[in-house]
Amino acid sequence: MATAALHTEDQIRRMTPISTPKSQQASVMALSKRLGEVPHTDKRKIAACIVIDKHSEPTPIPESVFYLLERVVEVLARGDAVTVVPVGKELTTQQAADILNISRQFLIRLLDEGKLPHSKTGKHRRLKIEDVLAFKAKRSKERKAGLRKLSEMTQEFGGYDPEDT
Repeated sequence: MATAALHTEDQIRRMTPISTPKSQQASVMALSKRLGEVPHTDKRKIAACIVIDKHSEPTPIPESVFYLLERVVEVLARGDAVTVVPVGKELTTQQAADILNISRQFLIRLLDEGKLPHSKTGKHRRLKIEDVLAFKAKRSKERKAGLRKLSEMTQEFGGYDPEDT
């Protein structure tokens, strides 16, 4: 278990998406349900949760951490993966390529073409997380628009002939 925890910690530090192993899915779903049951006022939940350490010392979970934990557990319970990235973080080209799900070489080409802003620290290029995420969102939006247009064109031309598939 210590090796698995170390592996997960290393993944988080490298900003690799983390998903729940099948063996822990039921526990994560139960935790999500419990966090969703925390009492709330008209506008906000009352984050009245604590962590108890190995010496039985309680530490209250700050409200901001509670809401982050609640959101992360909700996403993991759905079976999706989560990546924790500090805002304002500068990324290496490999980290940015991993987030965009492209090769590092292709990312370098995008940088050279001026499609993504970056800075240089010595010989190394760095990208702001905000720029990488904005590029990813823009690319996703363009892809969806292209698929929509392709679907419309297919409909205009009568669709596919079932015998051709």
